[in-house]
Amino acid sequence: MLRLVRANWIQRVSCNIQKMQTDGKLFVGRMFSVQDSLPKLPVPPLEQTVQKYLRTVQPLLSDEEYANTLKIVKDFEKDPGPKLQNLLEKRAQRETNWLSDWWMNTAYLDFRQPVTVNVSPGVVFPKQNYSDKEGQLRFTAKLISGLLSYKTMIDQQTLPVEKMGKQSLCMMQYYKILCGCRIPGRKKDTWVCYPPDEANPPRHVIIAHNNAFFSMDLYGSNNQPLNTEQLHVQLKHVVRQSKEVETPIGLLTTENRNKWAKSYELLLKDKENKVSLSELHRSICVICVDNQLPDSAAGEEESTAARMMLHGGGSQLNSANRWCDKTLQFIVGKNGVCGLNYEHTTAEGPPIISIVDHILDYCKSEDKSAPAPDVKAPRKLKFNITFPELKNNIEEAVENIDSMVKDVDLNVFKFTEYGKNFPKSQKLSPDSYLQMAFQLAYFRLYSKPCATYETASLRQFQLGRTDTIRSCSIESFEFSKGMLDPAVSTQKKAELLRKAVTGHKNYVAEAIKGQGIDRHLLGLKLVALQNNMKVPTLHMDMAYSLSSHHNISTSQVPAKYEACLVFGPTVPDGYGVCYNPQEKQIIFGVSAFNCCPETVSMKFIDSIQQSLRDMKAVLEGSIQSKL
Repeated sequence: MLRLVRANWIQRVSCNIQKMQTDGKLFVGRMFSVQDSLPKLPVPPLEQTVQKYLRTVQPLLSDEEYANTLKIVKDFEKDPGPKLQNLLEKRAQRETNWLSDWWMNTAYLDFRQPVTVNVSPGVVFPKQNYSDKEGQLRFTAKLISGLLSYKTMIDQQTLPVEKMGKQSLCMMQYYKILCGCRIPGRKKDTWVCYPPDEANPPRHVIIAHNNAFFSMDLYGSNNQPLNTEQLHVQLKHVVRQSKEVETPIGLLTTENRNKWAKSYELLLKDKENKVSLSELHRSICVICVDNQLPDSAAGEEESTAARMMLHGGGSQLNSANRWCDKTLQFIVGKNGVCGLNYEHTTAEGPPIISIVDHILDYCKSEDKSAPAPDVKAPRKLKFNITFPELKNNIEEAVENIDSMVKDVDLNVFKFTEYGKNFPKSQKLSPDSYLQMAFQLAYFRLYSKPCATYETASLRQFQLGRTDTIRSCSIESFEFSKGMLDPAVSTQKKAELLRKAVTGHKNYVAEAIKGQGIDRHLLGLKLVALQNNMKVPTLHMDMAYSLSSHHNISTSQVPAKYEACLVFGPTVPDGYGVCYNPQEKQIIFGVSAFNCCPETVSMKFIDSIQQSLRDMKAVLEGSIQSKL
């Protein structure tokens, strides 16, 4: 039976987090060695939040609109703000993390649009050195071996505690990424987890090939992992058993969640389907062995690969060779193209990139492990799809995924003129510097500032997820205007840039310490609803909606390798921007929707590049740079 992750599961994990049985001996793991000592997420002071809120919305509003919002905020500070603040503080005293359950529901499980493009990011690996099916399967086997190596560290809790500077971070996301799965529901999804310390932990992966799904055990009878050669043999068995393209049942997982829930209920009416779905849910992850790869123009190979990782390319390519509810799907395509896609409910980017770095390191090594005994052959999952309504739903899913793929405008590019080395040489935060490049790039195109989202990690706190860094500020607005004003001197432009970067850096420092405003404001709204109170006027004000409509949604995801994470925009008229700042280059993934003629990814990319050049020029031309 599916075990839903609720508060009692988290409590059980917390109580036993440092203890597990290994070869009959009590094992104390370092992975959670500091978990209980991590602080709880604070509730920021109400006055502090509303004052920050006013500063962040000011660049987005006219004087008249700002005056109206100021009145609404002042009224909120009198009533019901203090009452809601008190209720939220009481919740924070009761809960391990006052936000985590609310956030999982509000940001993910309540969301009804398809997870494909809208929720689940893709990650492109550096191109690998294989060009035929044999090479593809051998790399897949090595990838699985590397995954098993990483999983062993999670299972035995030997994974070192991640740090941000000197601050230890919550490791719970690592614990869940290889055992989680999302389940569709008509009004709200659920999330299931089969952790490694349960009585019957996951021992298999799902292999997807030609739209068919196979359950493949990764351990022999004595719990010994299969070695790389054994995995290669198993994969060849899968390929032999799935030579023809099968009914694209996987496309159902790319649908609107309500539609997918209806199809899911139909599938569950058949006993064989129920068994197959359970195998999918209980798996460690999905490994997608793709057969199709569209032709790419010169220089477009990485962008083509990114599209395969984000959405699979459509019904005629690889979109059906996926099970998008699973937390992790590793994708091994033709001609060295590979990467992954991950369902966002479970984790943010850093734990995913940690696995990527480990696997790519592992793929350089030689597997000398002994073969495991009593290896079982992979088992093909059977689906009965004879229900007429189910067949119609699959046909609709074909149309919908092809429409979605056509709407996504996604490109990857490398800026090679400099990397994070240059802003560091100017004693500027590389991340804040890049965020100002995005602000300038947007202002250059549209002559106005826009609400901008950047991810702030809250993993300094128990069960911490994220808050919002509001990169658009009074200082970034003044900087953008000044940069495009020929009457402003180079020296003044450099001063405006430094001031904007410093302002952003300070906001980041406060947000990661739990002093951001967006999750706090969300908490005040949700605690009102929980107590049968009206949604506060502040949350219904145009300023709140405008400042939450992120025309630029960004995330910095550094990686050791030349990997790039990509995701779709969060609003129809927006951009999605992910970046991997390396020492001498910066890798960007930029997305837009074709349904909005005003947003074009290559246009924004060109503007970002011009902004990076202009910013470097003004800094090098300023007095401070020459000192």
